[in-house]
Amino acid sequence: MDVAASEFKVEGKDCYDLGLWYPDGEKDDPALKMTAAQLGEFYIQLCKDFPIITIEDPFDQDDWDGWVDLTSKIGVETQVVGDDLTVTNVTRVQTAIYKKACNSLLLKVNQIGSMSESITAVKMCKESGWGVMASHRSGETEDTTIADLAVGLSTGQIKTGAPCRSDRNAKYNQLLRIEEELGAAAEFAGQTWRKPKWEAI
Repeated sequence: MDVAASEFKVEGKDCYDLGLWYPDGEKDDPALKMTAAQLGEFYIQLCKDFPIITIEDPFDQDDWDGWVDLTSKIGVETQVVGDDLTVTNVTRVQTAIYKKACNSLLLKVNQIGSMSESITAVKMCKESGWGVMASHRSGETEDTTIADLAVGLSTGQIKTGAPCRSDRNAKYNQLLRIEEELGAAAEFAGQTWRKPKWEAI
């Protein structure tokens, strides 16, 4: 589940307006306006009602308290992924690790700007027991680098969308080629998909 909560956070207030894009007449329903605490409880109930294993960006990128509280309550069973929170930025990742604000990184190489910074961020996350998900970006091309990174950095996860367009299929095809080349040496993470084996770089 990718919430992208920064998109409906009311600036300057402890308020998330879920009715932001509702039609006129419905958008002002008070039940659609929640504090961070109420939104957190909403997520917790969703996790009880449905087999949700991953929640990405459940709160605004600067709502550290909301992140910390939710991760402390569901972070063992559920993967809480920082994208807008961490932006693959080593400083923000370090802060998130220190605060225990989430337990997984959404890795976007061209978000931070360099391969070395991205690898540093991944190492920090792996050493802290986090999961890592290699991700594509909006307006993606058929470049397959993130497939190679997902395998090379042992992320165990890749987010590249439904296989409905060539830019997405290119990544899946590259993963199939890598698996074929590795042969018997390839390892499927299986139940350890959140924390697959890796060797420190």
